[in-house]
Amino acid sequence: MANDTLRRLVRDLEENGIDYAVIGAVALNQHGYRRFTEDIDMLLTREGLEQFHKTLVGRGYRPAFTGATKKFRSTAENVPVEIITTGEYPGDGKPKAIQFGDPSESVVVIDGVRTVTLEKLVELKLASGMTGRGRLKDLADVQELIRALALPRDFSEKLHEYVQAKFSELWEDVHAENDADVEYLAVSESRETG
Repeated sequence: MANDTLRRLVRDLEENGIDYAVIGAVALNQHGYRRFTEDIDMLLTREGLEQFHKTLVGRGYRPAFTGATKKFRSTAENVPVEIITTGEYPGDGKPKAIQFGDPSESVVVIDGVRTVTLEKLVELKLASGMTGRGRLKDLADVQELIRALALPRDFSEKLHEYVQAKFSELWEDVHAENDADVEYLAVSESRETG
């Protein structure tokens, strides 16, 4: 259902000339780490959000609640759609070295959908997990990306220095866990054959 909504939302944005980039869990899925999500997070400029309000609210999308300006629901499937705008900061929302950029930058098209690049996605997830209370899932998402995509240790060099140390820490944790699993299996096998 969310996939149908995503395709329709992308089509509606493109037909109305609204620049966008998919972020959040949908972007994780686009990059190859499958994680269940019930909502669609989109990055728009402030002007894009204004255009969204003018052209799409009431025509396939409605505010999620009275007074909502960035949280919507698709009318057909009732799928949540959240808009993040250029210039906002991930995690605690306070100014930091990492922020949500312009949706025309740091994007790649995957299956016809403009998606934030893997590097930018990892930066945003790390910054969010490092500063946002209750945002540890973002750090877990980065660990799962490291596992699922076999990201190398030097991937950190592609990231903003603000998050490089945290990426390296998570990479170490993932590989220490893998080493412990291999060691455990070796001990178990030797007991079974011995």
